[in-house]
Amino acid sequence: MQTIMLKAKLHRAVTTHAVVDYEGSCAIDGDWLDLSGIREYEQIQIYNVNNGERFTTYAIRGEAGSKIISVNGAAAHKAAVGDLLIICAYCNYEESELATHEPRLLYMGADGSLSHSSHAIPIQLA
Repeated sequence: MQTIMLKAKLHRAVTTHAVVDYEGSCAIDGDWLDLSGIREYEQIQIYNVNNGERFTTYAIRGEAGSKIISVNGAAAHKAAVGDLLIICAYCNYEESELATHEPRLLYMGADGSLSHSSHAIPIQLA
């Protein structure tokens, strides 16, 4: 049996571009793709913190070190420059892999740079 689990997440990434006249996809800084383990052309889910939009597209490699998060094509209608996004990739895992599975989590700072990374989501009690 396989279970779909979170593979990677970029938390509160800042939208740097929203380009409607483009084939589609989401360009992500190449360094962040490498750190997160998200592959170019891999399906990603994007959750817009500012407006609640949720949509599916695929990742493309942006220039390393550019801090780019460019939402392209029709998806550009769902995000504006400056919006905060949660970008997730999921994967099917075998039962034997679940005990040792750790997602790669990247947390972005308010200035759009990488703040820190983790393998576990911190528990926050209200």
